[in-house]
Amino acid sequence: MTAESVEQRHQWPVPPEDGYTVDDLFTLPDLPSHTELIDGSLIFGSPQRYFHFFVIELLMKGLCRALPAKLEAVREMAVLLDRQNCPEPDISVVDASAVSGMDHTRFEPKDVLLAVEVVSPDSESRDRTTKPQKYAAAGIPNFWRVERGGGDEPVVHVYELDPLTLTYVHMGMQRGRLKADKPCTMEIDLSTARRD
Repeated sequence: MTAESVEQRHQWPVPPEDGYTVDDLFTLPDLPSHTELIDGSLIFGSPQRYFHFFVIELLMKGLCRALPAKLEAVREMAVLLDRQNCPEPDISVVDASAVSGMDHTRFEPKDVLLAVEVVSPDSESRDRTTKPQKYAAAGIPNFWRVERGGGDEPVVHVYELDPLTLTYVHMGMQRGRLKADKPCTMEIDLSTARRD
């Protein structure tokens, strides 16, 4: 396939000199679903593997059972960190009062108590370094990074924010059963053999 035939099929937008902004992210026409803005660049998601989908579903069910009414678990919703950064965590636990209605499109960092990223092959670097650094700098108090262990079992790395340095401190790695007390007390069975 020649460069000419690719160009004829789709005309890619030319980025502004200083990069895209959040205004661009929410107004550019025909962006793919779940496009993120990281450091002024648009990030398009690749097709997800079943592991990614399954783990998000597993954690969403566990969180929804555990969270008090004042908190809500949401999946794949934008978090407006600053003018050039608007990532979309796989799961966020937010203050329920921050949800303004069915047309709500994004959250402020102050409303997010936990951001969760399930690592995929195309997003390893972003999920392991870029996004956690940005979530921490924005003051999001808790972060979970979920990796695929040896086999199909998820491994959850639990982090808490150090408020003095605005960096995350690794609190532990959990397999089989996730026990956490932030943002609330919970216990989630991580077995991929269990499907309810």
